Amino acid sequence: MTEVIQNPKNQEAESAESVQSPDQEANAKLEQKITELTGQVKEKEDKYLYLYADFDNFKKRSLRERSDLLKFGWEPLARDLLSVQDNLERAMAHAPENIDKNWLKGIELVQGQLRSTLEKQGIQCIDALQKPFDPNFHEAVGQEVSKSPAGTILREEIRGYTLHGRLLRPSRVVISAGEPEKSS
Repeated sequence: MTEVIQNPKNQEAESAESVQSPDQEANAKLEQKITELTGQVKEKEDKYLYLYADFDNFKKRSLRERSDLLKFGWEPLARDLLSVQDNLERAMAHAPENIDKNWLKGIELVQGQLRSTLEKQGIQCIDALQKPFDPNFHEAVGQEVSKSPAGTILREEIRGYTLHGRLLRPSRVVISAGEPEKSS
């Protein structure tokens, strides 16, 4: 029978391999766990960044909505006050000639005070006379032949207003149809 004689160095090498093998397995498992945990951390970080951005957008949107509410929240009241302003203007335009001038001056002062208060709150008149018709700010209620170019506003039936640049009420206007046709 043949005996295999092993070299003691070979035994140490095999022994070292068997010792390293569990370490390598442990290292592989640790690296796998590190990779897994790194992926979880990355996923959580992405969720955090998404939530942070979402919350930041929410704060900005809330501030904008609050600002808009402060600017435009009283729009229905403003429309009602414009009716009062219109009626004061009509009263002034149709005041009888024999009316007490002091009384008339008092009404003019009240009208001016109302106009000033509306302006302080961001309400501005739309300047329409002799301007080109703009459907974003004007509503045509009539058309007349005139020497003005076609589409020019000739007369305001009801004055229009904006509230902080946003249309509150369009001007109701009569526009020019252009010059009359000459018959031959």
